[in-house]
Amino acid sequence: MREFIRRPRLTGAVAPKSPTLAQAMTSGLGLDRVDVVVELGPGTGAITGAILRQLAPGARLVAVELNPVFAGRLAERYADSAVEVVQSSAEDLATLVPYPVDAIVSGLPWTVMPYEGQRRILDAAAGALSTNGRFSTFAYVHTAWTPPARRFATVARSRVVWPNVPPAYVHHAAHPMHRTPPPAVSGNTMTTPF
Repeated sequence: MREFIRRPRLTGAVAPKSPTLAQAMTSGLGLDRVDVVVELGPGTGAITGAILRQLAPGARLVAVELNPVFAGRLAERYADSAVEVVQSSAEDLATLVPYPVDAIVSGLPWTVMPYEGQRRILDAAAGALSTNGRFSTFAYVHTAWTPPARRFATVARSRVVWPNVPPAYVHHAAHPMHRTPPPAVSGNTMTTPF
């Protein structure tokens, strides 16, 4: 709550995600068969724990957190685990994780993010995913009517996860995704954000 009050556009949540939402976000990703998972915006680590419980021995989890307070706490909490905490922007995913990623689980606050920020992060995520990579994110039910949420296309959406505060639903997508030809300078962009 303190970080939400101090940095609402950076934090985006008033409470940690529920175990039910964490399960909904990670189910169907095949995390027990992957080598590398990236978590974008892990915050307090509510979903990080669910990911770790499903990872096979030897698999890696790279947690990319912009908020320095959350990044520091996560690094301490998961110091003796397969989690590598990186305090940086998800927009820099290509340089942070310069190899194919099997799954990306995002806890980013999409609806408080400007369109261009959404676009850059989704392009970075699509570019990082392996050929059969999977992507999962969530949105709060009460934000579904907002312009940022309406812009966010999805391949599949879960039922409402009522035990979460506030209630949420999960978006899932998988490669292959349609891309437009790359511009001369800036790399690939997607025709739709997943």
